[in-house]
Amino acid sequence: MKRLADDLLSAFEFLTRLPVAPKEFCADSPARAVKFFPVVGLAVGLTGSLLHRLLAPHLNRNLSALAVLAFFVLATGALHEDGLADAADGLGGGSSRQQALAILRDSRIGSFGAIAVVLSLLARWLLLASLPLSRFTACVVSAHVLCRWTALPLSFFLPSARGEDGQGAQVAGRLSTLSLAAGTGIGFGLVAFVMRAGSWAPIAAASAMTLASGWYFWRRLGGMTGDCFGAANQVAEIAVYLCGVWTR
Repeated sequence: MKRLADDLLSAFEFLTRLPVAPKEFCADSPARAVKFFPVVGLAVGLTGSLLHRLLAPHLNRNLSALAVLAFFVLATGALHEDGLADAADGLGGGSSRQQALAILRDSRIGSFGAIAVVLSLLARWLLLASLPLSRFTACVVSAHVLCRWTALPLSFFLPSARGEDGQGAQVAGRLSTLSLAAGTGIGFGLVAFVMRAGSWAPIAAASAMTLASGWYFWRRLGGMTGDCFGAANQVAEIAVYLCGVWTR
């Protein structure tokens, strides 16, 4: 039980700016923590939904959606946006695997990265402002649970693109079958609870984005990097929001 609690704290420490830290740290802590990534998504999504509920009576939809989006970025320290930017620069500017990996190492943001982050923020802002109020919490929670769930199948089925080097190597190719099953059960179970009969659409959308991005990263890089996980997260979040708007 203590080890599970440490894994949960590791997941929050890894994905958010919350001042938490596990009592014990081991080399395999990040890989063990991945199964709890959907739980982190639940906490972030619920908090953002509460913020929206507090602001909605006083602000118009666009401003309240912007405040919620700002909270998501601040709560995670722009972790996923940074990954998206680096992945877009590397995959957009690199003509070969080696060149793409070299660009991915560069912390400076380029044209592809800037465009990707702007489009991601704009898409999420517009979609959050367009979600039906009656299903806002369910859609937001589903999006944040599922976008963090993407790390499970991607880290289980794909190796690290850099071998033992890089942040992605801490989880890519290291997830156990039990962790994949447990994390997927937690993630899909949470979405089924909040979305009820409509849960199939966001689950299908997130699964499709995970499959497509995983295939692309494998073809271009031969595996995953930490930035690739962030990029997949952003694409899946947008896809789930789109489901909520599309089926309103």
